[in-house]
Amino acid sequence: MTASPALTILLAAVEPSADSIGASLMRELKSLAPDASFIGCGGPEMQKEGFASAFPIDSFAVMGATDVARVAPLAMKSARELAELAAARKADIAVFIDGWAFSRLAATRLRKLSPKTTVIKFVAPQVWASRPKRVKFVRKFFDGVLTLLPFEPELFAKEGVRAEFVGNPNFQAAWESRGNGEAFRARHRLGEAPLLAILLGSRRREVTRLAKPFREAAEILVREVPGLRIVSPVAQSVEPLARKALASWPGDPILVGADEKYDAMAAANAALTASGTASTELAINRTPMAVAYKVDPLTAFWAKRVKTTPYASIINVAADRFVIPEFIQENCDGRLIASALLELFEDPSVYVEQAAAFDVILKELGVDGPSAARLAATRILDWAHLGTRREALRG
Repeated sequence: MTASPALTILLAAVEPSADSIGASLMRELKSLAPDASFIGCGGPEMQKEGFASAFPIDSFAVMGATDVARVAPLAMKSARELAELAAARKADIAVFIDGWAFSRLAATRLRKLSPKTTVIKFVAPQVWASRPKRVKFVRKFFDGVLTLLPFEPELFAKEGVRAEFVGNPNFQAAWESRGNGEAFRARHRLGEAPLLAILLGSRRREVTRLAKPFREAAEILVREVPGLRIVSPVAQSVEPLARKALASWPGDPILVGADEKYDAMAAANAALTASGTASTELAINRTPMAVAYKVDPLTAFWAKRVKTTPYASIINVAADRFVIPEFIQENCDGRLIASALLELFEDPSVYVEQAAAFDVILKELGVDGPSAARLAATRILDWAHLGTRREALRG
C-alpha cells in the first residue's frame, strides 16, 4: 500500500489503556507513512514514540458519573483545544482512541472547526452494553469505526456506519508477553504455596472502593486455605495508594510492578480482579478468577437503567455466559467473593471449565492473530480521504 505523503494525523488518547493502544498504532503508522506528522493528546507510552501531547491526560482517567462530571469543564476545554489544533494544522485524519465521553465532545467540535478531517473511532462505544442509540451519533460524527470485538462491526454496519474488526493491540501484547509462573515462584521463594493474585484497578477511585471488600475476601481465604500467599500487581498510576492499602493485609502480600505483572498472574492459582483489561490478561495467562466492581450510587442508579447486558467482563461478554463469576455493586461483598474463590482453590473442575472457555474466547478475540495495530494503521490510511470526499458530496 502506498500512503499519501505528509499526512497530519491527530491521535487522541486520554486513558492508560488507550495510551498503550495509541503507542502501538503510532509505531505502525510511522512504518507505513514515514512522512506523517502527529498531533493530539496522549500519555507516557505514546510519548516514548516521540509524541508531544497538547496537554496532560492524567485527570481524565476516571470512572462513573460523578467523576466524569467533576472533570467535565476540563474535558470541554481540552476538546476545544484539540479541534482548534486540528483546524490550525489542517489535520487529514483524527483518531479517537477509546474514552467515549471525551471522544464524543472532541469529535463534535472537530467536525465544526475542521470539517474535511477524516474522523475515526478506534475502540467502538459499547452499544451492545448500553445505549444502542449511540450508533446514530457515530454515524453523524465519525467516518469509520475500528472495533476490538468481532461481533461489533455488524452492529454499526446495519445502521450504515463503516466498521471493521481489527482486534486489541493490548491483548496481543499481553499474549506475546505471557508470564513465567515457575520463574516468579522461584524468585520470590514461594515453592508450592497456594497463591492468590489481587488486582485493585488502575484508577484511584477503584482502589478506594474495592480495597475493603477485596481485603475481606482475602482475610477469609487466608483462614480457609492453609499457607495462602497474596501477590498484587500494582498499576503505576495508583502505586502509593495501593501500597498503603495493602500494607496491613494478611497473606504477606508481594507487590509487583508492570515488569512482573504477567509472571505473577501465571504463578497464581486464582485471582480477584477489578473489572477491566486485567480480566482478559489473566485469561491469557490461564489464571482462573472472580471479577468484582463497585461504582458510586449515582452511576449505579444510572447504569441499571441503561445497561442491556448482564456482563461486566469482556470474557463473559464474548462468551455470552458467566464463564467468570462477577460481583458487581451490592454483590461486591467480601464473603460472596471469597466463596467463589474458595471453590477455585478446592475444586479442580471449576478451574478446568474456566480455562477451556478461555482457549475458545481468546481465539475469537484474535489475541494470536494478525497484528491489530498494523490492521488498524492500514485501514486508517486507506480511509484518509473520507473526510474530504464527505465534504465534497455535501458541497
